[in-house]
Amino acid sequence: MHFDHDTQIAFLGMGLMGTRMATRLIQAGYKVVVWNRSPAACEPLISAGAQLLQLQEIGQYPVILTCLADDHAVQSVFDQIEPYLTAQQVIVDFSSLSVAQTKALAQQAKQKHVTWIDSPVSGGTAGAEQGTLVIFAGGDANTIEKLSPIYAVLSQRVTRMGETATGQATKICNQLIVAANSTLIAEAVALAAQAGVDTQLLAPALAGGFADSKPFQILTPRMATHSFEPVQWKVQTLSKDLNNAVQLAAAFQLQIPVAQKALSQLQAHQAKGFAEADLASIIYQVEA
Repeated sequence: MHFDHDTQIAFLGMGLMGTRMATRLIQAGYKVVVWNRSPAACEPLISAGAQLLQLQEIGQYPVILTCLADDHAVQSVFDQIEPYLTAQQVIVDFSSLSVAQTKALAQQAKQKHVTWIDSPVSGGTAGAEQGTLVIFAGGDANTIEKLSPIYAVLSQRVTRMGETATGQATKICNQLIVAANSTLIAEAVALAAQAGVDTQLLAPALAGGFADSKPFQILTPRMATHSFEPVQWKVQTLSKDLNNAVQLAAAFQLQIPVAQKALSQLQAHQAKGFAEADLASIIYQVEA
């Protein structure tokens, strides 16, 4: 028994990712009810065919999807819906959280006989819009399999990484590479500029080589031209994710000095007022 198009879905969190993911589900024929802390964010979804969710009615939806900012936001929303949850519901959390918080939430859900599946995503707003996200899932294998029709609308690939919170651990490792890489790319662009290189040629010149990556192709042209609009990755988001990596490593007494140094760079940049700015603006930390 899969969660096919007859399944009614409650989607909580209409941010940059959530709005795009919910839109795809509506377009695929799912009945979707939506909720956001600030209700105005739900209006485009209502126009697209969604209905507004009253949290006290959440118990009637077999699948609850969440896409929220951080540990605190997810715990806060879970506390609001917890009294209304009913046995056999499934909560699929697309947010990027810490491992410890995910384990705690899964345990709280279990007390209500609700299954928690951590499903952080990679692919950004473009991936959310096009349904080409990659998803790292943690939790019950049978439940993850049952969710495949929903996942198929949103993603090109879902990999079950192991038990609860292994999806989040995988996402943390993904972000560790992206965030630390961004600081290194900034150093390369700044160094190239000092050496007289036309930095606008770096992305095409290095394309397909060992230094190439999606972040390199996205960040390098922005750093070269100091073009930081529109915001694609917020500094504070990558800083939060990298902090999760450093905390997780500390819990295992694992030394990750490169990530630690990158985190201090991002935090220093954030402290200068760039929390909401695009990640490419980290070039200022090197040039300053």
